[in-house]
Amino acid sequence: MSNFFRSVSKTLKSFKNMIPLLFGTVLLISLVSVLIPESFFTSVFSGNLLIDPLIGDVIGSISTGNPVTSYIFGGELLKHGVSLLAVTAFLVSWVTVGLVQLPFEAATLGKKFALLRNLSAFFLSILVALLTVFLWGII
Repeated sequence: MSNFFRSVSKTLKSFKNMIPLLFGTVLLISLVSVLIPESFFTSVFSGNLLIDPLIGDVIGSISTGNPVTSYIFGGELLKHGVSLLAVTAFLVSWVTVGLVQLPFEAATLGKKFALLRNLSAFFLSILVALLTVFLWGII
């Protein structure tokens, strides 16, 4: 079997394994959009350019997830009027900071390394959000 067909086969298997995750995410988003009123998002995110990225960073750090689902959540937050700055901080911290996995990471890689990695990812996610939005010219 050629490398091309092996690659196609692996890609199709990856997509097949991803379908339940995507389906579950879409169902979860649908449930959240019905149960949580839009006023919730406007009350949590005030539109303040200094506080909103920090709130997004904290929420993303606590609710750790994978990149595929973060884009869906980020799109929903943007639909509800949350600033791109806050959503970007949320997305970056969602993927890079892992408070849920911190005990496992500390046990396997060492407590000091795990804490330093998570703290740096937390603060750098705000910096990445600022740079991203600034470079897009939206601030």
